Amino acid sequence: MPAPILPSQPTLATALAHRSIRKFTGEPVAPEQLQAILEAGRAASSSSFMQCIHIIRVTDPALRQRLCHIAADQEYVRIAPEFLVFCIDYSKHRRLVPDIQTDYTEALLLGAVDAGITAQNVLLAAESLGLGGVYIGSLRNDIAAAAEALGLPDTAVPLFGMCLGHPAQQPLYRPRLPLEAIVSENRYRECSPNTLEAYDRELAAYYQARSGLDLDWTRQIANTLAKPLRPHILPFLQQRGFARK
Repeated sequence: MPAPILPSQPTLATALAHRSIRKFTGEPVAPEQLQAILEAGRAASSSSFMQCIHIIRVTDPALRQRLCHIAADQEYVRIAPEFLVFCIDYSKHRRLVPDIQTDYTEALLLGAVDAGITAQNVLLAAESLGLGGVYIGSLRNDIAAAAEALGLPDTAVPLFGMCLGHPAQQPLYRPRLPLEAIVSENRYRECSPNTLEAYDRELAAYYQARSGLDLDWTRQIANTLAKPLRPHILPFLQQRGFARK
């Protein structure tokens, strides 16, 4: 069945208006909207056209509760009208070609790239229809438990979730790094210290305005990267035959 063509907002306006939405009304996502959103994901680019992704739509309340607990008890995982989990998946490939070599790190990267591209198509399509959403990377807090809960085969890895629904909030825009900090021409160019200092101040003002937090980007980096970062991920991947080479 072809994807329904629904009235939607322009692409550029939608992308630039992005906010992460964590509060939703009780209104369900219409079936024709969900189909269009998933079809937008299916239409995404794919590395070497391997299409090594799988999306699990979680509707069972008990499973939602279990995944909510895995994902740091973020309540919107349980109550969002729609919750999708994006996975790397090589099960179809192995059925067709049993001797595929997914133990190379490139195979893992290929799947992660595909999942990211697919998910961004999904979120952008949802936002263009007036919906909102948020990525849930904290499913990887206990990636083995998430895989078990979702009944994933050894050829699949859960990467992240996504809540979707009708927004019940209008959060402030979270400032991104300026283009000069993330774009170079021809060769890599370090951004100036002044650029990073200015961004620290801008983000600190945002966090104060949003929630009274004493936080800037430097401290956010330290809180995430200056300590072991989910060290259980690599053993899990290698147990499933990924990232061994």
